[in-house]
Amino acid sequence: MSDTIFGKIIRKEIPAQILFESEDVLAFKDINAQAPVHFLVIPKIAIPKVSDIQGSEHAELLGKLFDAANKIAEEMGIKESGYRVVINCGSDGGQEVPHLHLHVLGGRKLNWPPG
Repeated sequence: MSDTIFGKIIRKEIPAQILFESEDVLAFKDINAQAPVHFLVIPKIAIPKVSDIQGSEHAELLGKLFDAANKIAEEMGIKESGYRVVINCGSDGGQEVPHLHLHVLGGRKLNWPPG
């Protein structure tokens, strides 16, 4: 497990508003929300960034991340109106924490292009 802020959240060393937890996945509200609904979905294993994903090795885990995102989106009331899933990769891609994570944003009309 990583020693990033996400690793510390997984180990319950620092608090987070947890929305979902399973054996493989953790989801919690983003403390720097960019939309009325903004939560993160992370794997409980350390995968630094999306470019480190190993297809066959991580395929099932990726499905679990998206399943959790969809479930929480429904619970948060944004499934029907729509939401955006963002995965930043590397510093130029806007990734601040070197632990794979999905940003799920919704609850308002989201503009395009994002930036």
